[in-house]
Amino acid sequence: MTKWGLSATIKAPVTEILGFAAHHLELGAHRLYIYLDEPNPEALALLKAHPKIRVRTCDDAYWRKSNRKRPAKHQLRQTHNATHAYARRAEVDWLIHIDVDEYLWPDRTVTETLTALPGAVHCARVRPIEALAGTRTLFKGFIPPGPERAETVARLYPTYGAFVKGGFLSHVAGKVFVRTGLGDLTVKIHNVFAGDDMNPGETEVSDIALCHCHAKSWDQWLAAYRYRLQHGSYRAELASALPPDHGGLTLHQLFQNIEAEAGETGLRAFYDEICADTPRQRRALENEGLLHSCDLQLERKMTKHFPAF
Repeated sequence: MTKWGLSATIKAPVTEILGFAAHHLELGAHRLYIYLDEPNPEALALLKAHPKIRVRTCDDAYWRKSNRKRPAKHQLRQTHNATHAYARRAEVDWLIHIDVDEYLWPDRTVTETLTALPGAVHCARVRPIEALAGTRTLFKGFIPPGPERAETVARLYPTYGAFVKGGFLSHVAGKVFVRTGLGDLTVKIHNVFAGDDMNPGETEVSDIALCHCHAKSWDQWLAAYRYRLQHGSYRAELASALPPDHGGLTLHQLFQNIEAEAGETGLRAFYDEICADTPRQRRALENEGLLHSCDLQLERKMTKHFPAF
């Protein structure tokens, strides 16, 4: 039987870590390789006790053993750890690197989907759906490229839609399952490389979604905003949704403009239009066929898989 697993570099409260782990154990993951980005003794003990989880703390000793200084950017730490997990003696047939706020959501079992892929397929991409903030049950679908996209975006997000890709505040690239045993690969956040060859033998799978809880609440989003603006998904070097010569701004530029003009009030207006769970937004997404119901039930799964917590 096809076995699959995941790797994740995590800095989060213990409840979020255990909910993430429990969800994927419930889906049938054979192995979870979890790298704690900072010491978390409570999470470490609970994770270590589970037979399907391999966990390590990425402290100074870990980075010394890796023969490198701890990278300052979390993206580089993620890449190192994901590649480290892939390079282990293979315990699974497929491995995917995802984040603690991302949850696989298959139409059938993950095992069935991966088993059905032809042998020539080495990489299988899953695409995200993005949570309406404040809920872990409702998600919006990505608005695909095409002649109707601009009109759809304008109906859903009339003020700020042109500045976010397909209506998503976070990434649209998704994440990639990779067959194990392919040799020396570098696993990055959204892609894998065999030398200069990116995503060899890639396909997309339509029956597994990646539920991404990028904005959980206004307070949480605002607390993470400044870091994301400087170091994360809103940083200056990321591309804009539209080319600059077509009026496009990067998210970094957009947020700087909003703050300069209206401060936190302006940021809240952006959040309410793009992220918030409101009756108007639900109706609008449903009318476009873009509202997805995915009840993650993390508390129930956590109680089942980590009863000692």
